[in-house]
Amino acid sequence: MKSEIKKPIAINFDDKGLIPVIAQDSETKDILMLAYADQEAVNLTLSTGYAHYYSRSRKKIWKKGEESGHLQKIQDILIDCDEDALVYVVNQIQAACHTGYRSCFYRRLDGEVIGERIFNPDDVYSKN
Repeated sequence: MKSEIKKPIAINFDDKGLIPVIAQDSETKDILMLAYADQEAVNLTLSTGYAHYYSRSRKKIWKKGEESGHLQKIQDILIDCDEDALVYVVNQIQAACHTGYRSCFYRRLDGEVIGERIFNPDDVYSKN
C-alpha cells in the first residue's frame, strides 16, 4: 500500500477572512464550542499551542481563557475535505462556555438542559 505524500494544506477562509472552528475535547470527544478564526488567530494557535479565535462582535483576536483561565491546550488540528472548517482538538481547562457549562452545547433544541453548570459566570467574569 502506498502512503500519501504530505503537502501543506491551504486554508480556505471565507470572504471576510474567517474560518469556522469547532473545539473538541481530546479525551471525551465532546464538542465544546464553535467559534471563528482568521489567519492571525490560526498562526497564534500554531505558535503558542493554545486556542486563539477571532471575535466577530469585538473585531479582535482573543485567546480562549484569557479572562477566565479556562484555557484550551491544542492536541491536534484537523481540517475538513473542503478545507473551509477546522477542528481544534483540545485539553479543556475547566469549562469552554462562558455561561458556566463545560460545553456550549449544553441543551437540546427543545430547551432541555442536558449539561451540568460547573461554575458561576458571575464569579469569573468582572463587569467593569
